[in-house]
Amino acid sequence: MKSDKKDKSEKKEKREKRDREAVAGGEDGHDESDVKRARVSVIANPLASKKLTKSLLKLIQKASAAKLVRRGVKEVVKALKKDEKGLCIIAGDISPIDVICHIPIYCEEKVVPYIYVPSKEDLGSASQTKRPTSIVMVKAGSDVELKSLLDECVGEVRQATPKF
Repeated sequence: MKSDKKDKSEKKEKREKRDREAVAGGEDGHDESDVKRARVSVIANPLASKKLTKSLLKLIQKASAAKLVRRGVKEVVKALKKDEKGLCIIAGDISPIDVICHIPIYCEEKVVPYIYVPSKEDLGSASQTKRPTSIVMVKAGSDVELKSLLDECVGEVRQATPKF
């Protein structure tokens, strides 16, 4: 048991060191978001732009304060089965990817827009939890400001999503 924890901590230290070197040695103008985007899985498509990611995280913060957020795979799948409408925001750096790979298909069947953001840590902190979150579903509420922000984000997500 101790060796497992030691291995995990060593891996985490190596990853953090690699990230610091990538940021510090960024002659090309790399910043933290570029490092996060480099970790994104291959299937994370459509991936939100930096500007859209920022507005999505702002939306999640406001919706979380109003208790209009479903966090985690189990809760989101339950909400989709109950035909709740909203916007699904999926973290692109989930490993193993099998945890969330069925959700985009399910969202398409239920006609719920979805988009990927680069970091599960950002998604977790925006939804006011201390743990990283793999997926968040924002539901429409009665708040006018929140509803307009949700509609704006849904419009941008629909533009970014490929049509089949």
